[in-house]
Amino acid sequence: MTPKKESVLAGFKAFLMRGNVIDLAVAVVIGAAFTNIVNAVVRGVINPLVGAFGTKDLESYRSCIKGPCVVDKAGNVVTGIPIMWGLVLSAILSFLITAAVVYFLMVLPMAKVLAKRAAHDKAKEGVQETLEISELEVLKEIRDLLVAQRGPGTGGGTGTGTSGGTGPGAGTGGTDVPGRP
Repeated sequence: MTPKKESVLAGFKAFLMRGNVIDLAVAVVIGAAFTNIVNAVVRGVINPLVGAFGTKDLESYRSCIKGPCVVDKAGNVVTGIPIMWGLVLSAILSFLITAAVVYFLMVLPMAKVLAKRAAHDKAKEGVQETLEISELEVLKEIRDLLVAQRGPGTGGGTGTGTSGGTGPGAGTGGTDVPGRP
């Protein structure tokens, strides 16, 4: 294989192995199964409820545009031009039910979980900043204590000096020469 084909195949493999492609495939399969449930609810529950006020089936509602619509025993239109607005209404109801279930059972709970996670992460970040600030304060206190232990007149330097003080950085007298005691 040529290097270009290898890189294309490697890129395709990387694309397939990314998590969002797998998640998308699972969503499509679950969505297809969920569509069957929603359609069953519309046909089994909603259509009969609408049928209590009119015809037996919501999908059988129609209006004729041109001429009288004559329907044979099989349900096929023989003459006229029917508008099947019952099918459209049934599809709209299916869509609204699907959207409501997805929103209330999936989107809304996930938004709450993500909001809690964001608040937790923000609180964690605040604690981390507080730890960093308190660590900095402790280091400053240690520095100040070390400077105070050197005593007055040491100048606070860490090199060799002319001061006769004791402790770290105190010189033994003489001139300041870096690197010499």
